[in-house]
Amino acid sequence: MDMTPQEYQAYIKEKQDASPLLKNVALAFAVGGLICVLGQLIADGWASLGLGKDDASAAASVSLVFLSAVLTALGLYHRLARFAGAGTLVPITGFANSVVSPAVDFRAEGVITGTAVKMFTIAGPVIVFGTAASALYGLVLWLIDILS
Repeated sequence: MDMTPQEYQAYIKEKQDASPLLKNVALAFAVGGLICVLGQLIADGWASLGLGKDDASAAASVSLVFLSAVLTALGLYHRLARFAGAGTLVPITGFANSVVSPAVDFRAEGVITGTAVKMFTIAGPVIVFGTAASALYGLVLWLIDILS
């Protein structure tokens, strides 16, 4: 089949199903909101166990990362993402899923060459740029503090 790029785009558009935009947006909003509500409930639970506000927030973040990693390893987070779309991209759970998912996919290649390498293929740039950005931000705040 010999097609020009314009003919190919027209062919794809003809074969492609219409995206239910309103439904997708509503599901993403609802599921993303429910993940955030779950995070708040977890933070409140940690606070009720005697942790201070900052410590409870940190414990809730760790708990959400753990839950997301477990759900990814069990193949459940993927099902939720197929249903909710962008709603599962809430930063803390979405990041945990993006780290664990390649590790699970490549575990057959071994612990080091499969799991660890693929896990840090995704997480590495995020960690590097996040660390660099936080160091730069800290430097700017330090300079502002010294100059004022």
